[in-house]
Amino acid sequence: MSQSEWESLCDGCGRCCLNKLEDWDTGEIHWTNIACRLLDSKTCRCRDYENRLEKVPDCIQLSPEKMDELHWLPPTCAYRLIHEGRELYDWHYLISGDRESVHAAGVSVRGRTITEFGLKFEDYENHLVDWPSKKFEK
Repeated sequence: MSQSEWESLCDGCGRCCLNKLEDWDTGEIHWTNIACRLLDSKTCRCRDYENRLEKVPDCIQLSPEKMDELHWLPPTCAYRLIHEGRELYDWHYLISGDRESVHAAGVSVRGRTITEFGLKFEDYENHLVDWPSKKFEK
């Protein structure tokens, strides 16, 4: 798969750009509604994708080689689904032909996030959410 084909798998949900907390004892991932400072909350796209790795040091570039390590990706993530040999959801734009279908299906973070600016790390646990929803798990 070429880099452009790989990149085309992104459904634009924005969930990978949410801050997550990991329980040190269990390894369990807890999702927050706190978005990376580069996430555009209306489009669910990075405001500076080309320079994100320099601007956000803990941003992770997704690649096929890293998929076994990225257990925190949401169950709806196309990268995860393809890696696990599963099919894309019908709302994924590669199936629907419509980039808005991820938002219409209620899968994206559009309208459900706050920015990380001004938040102290110790306040993150006050912003835990139950995303990604289990209703979409196959």
